Amino acid sequence: MNAPETSVKNPNDATRISLTAVWFAGLCVVATFGATALVRIALRGLDFYGLGWELLFGAVLLLSALTFLPALRALRKSAVARAALSRNDLAEMRIATSEARDSAWLTFGWGSFGLVALAFICFILTNDAAVGKTFFFLPLMSEKWWLVTKSFFLNNLFIFVVAEILVLAWGLVVALARMLPGPAGRPIRALAIIYCDVFRGLPAVVTLYLIGFGIPISGLPELIVPKVMGLFMDLSAMTPAELKTATRIPVIWWCILALTLTYGAYVAEVYRSGIESIHWSQVSAARSLGLSYMQTMRYVVVPQAVRRIMAPLLNDFIGLQKDTALVQVVGVIDAFNQSRIIASNAFNLSAVTIVAILFVLITIPQARFVDKLIERDNARTRAGG
Repeated sequence: MNAPETSVKNPNDATRISLTAVWFAGLCVVATFGATALVRIALRGLDFYGLGWELLFGAVLLLSALTFLPALRALRKSAVARAALSRNDLAEMRIATSEARDSAWLTFGWGSFGLVALAFICFILTNDAAVGKTFFFLPLMSEKWWLVTKSFFLNNLFIFVVAEILVLAWGLVVALARMLPGPAGRPIRALAIIYCDVFRGLPAVVTLYLIGFGIPISGLPELIVPKVMGLFMDLSAMTPAELKTATRIPVIWWCILALTLTYGAYVAEVYRSGIESIHWSQVSAARSLGLSYMQTMRYVVVPQAVRRIMAPLLNDFIGLQKDTALVQVVGVIDAFNQSRIIASNAFNLSAVTIVAILFVLITIPQARFVDKLIERDNARTRAGG
């Protein structure tokens, strides 16, 4: 008796969720109509209105009305499920019920997406579009777009690319040092552990500040750089002013050093987790064939480990890309610093919004690439299992 009772409830549940989906679709249409009316009023107040906006509003209303399609399909499938139950066709009833629920949830999903988008639009237009003019003032954004973008590509991306290359190499060196075997490797392991603990504990902005300001004012570059340059050129012909200018290291390189030290500690731990995930039998087999420890790491372990940690590595590099904005604390004119200068002059934060858009545009492809790598790795794992 229990199984038929459970089957009888399913069509009724599908009918209820289908009716709810129809009601929700209607709510989406009403909310869209109200939001477009609010936008219309705001645009007219800004003298920024025309036929193109009316066509856009019509398209948005049409899209919101499309949420009725899966809701009505859910109603139709729930009716099919009830008819199948009356014929005692349980297989068709269950299929129709499942399809009704899927269609109803499709309405809920896309309707929720649309409501969130409308809520954001209403937030932008709050207080006679004062919020929108603060963060998205289009005349200022179009005027300053290239100035901010140029700073972004010249400094932020340069720092990111150079630091990423250095972090890849330095992190691997630290990871291998932390895993050196035997009593002889104990001091090196201790140094690697201390380095990882210290630089993972320090905030990146503190490291940037200490290195970006501390090392230049300590006079250390003026002590070391002339000696290195003297090996390749005659410095006696230079005046003191020319010598000081020639031996000065740009602050952007100190920023790269600080980010390399900070993220090298994180990436070293990622490398170490990948290396330790390789089964010990492969190391034993390589050593039994006469390979040294470093040869085993180079030819056997590290190539396999790197394939396993590609996704975590890319996640760290996404964080590194975002943290390039911190270089403004030491005076580097990156995109964020440039946008702050513009914002202080214009009393408007739209230039900072440009920086946010640029970082998002650069980060999203990397994030989607990480997702693809994770999906591929999971598929390979399931196939192997």
